[in-house]
Amino acid sequence: MSIQGVFNSGVTKQTGIWVAASFVQFTALIVCLIAWLVTGRESGFGALLKMDNKYMLLGGAIGAFITYTVIKSVDLLGPAGANMFIITAQLIVAYLIEVIGLWGTEKVDFEWRKLLGVAIIVVGIVLFQWKTE
Repeated sequence: MSIQGVFNSGVTKQTGIWVAASFVQFTALIVCLIAWLVTGRESGFGALLKMDNKYMLLGGAIGAFITYTVIKSVDLLGPAGANMFIITAQLIVAYLIEVIGLWGTEKVDFEWRKLLGVAIIVVGIVLFQWKTE
């Protein structure tokens, strides 16, 4: 993610964010199609039409939003700052999904020690970003 964020940010500086994000998604599509063709094609694209929970297909649109936010984050915070923020946000959201049991995930009990762990990460980010003069 760190390398991709820097590369995508570099492309954005010379093309624009939506061109860069489109190129990222397009090249990802090409790589995925090639991988699908090479690895045995365990199912076809028709399986997408038979999905029980059609809202799960929004993952691609969410991926486009993630690409945009990673590019903007790297531009604003630098690679290290962006990754700390992104990973922490992902951890918090993932834990909330588990605690609530959203979208078919197994529900887990809330644990204070995990909240403390996230708080320690946030303190680490503050220390990392702290500028001394």
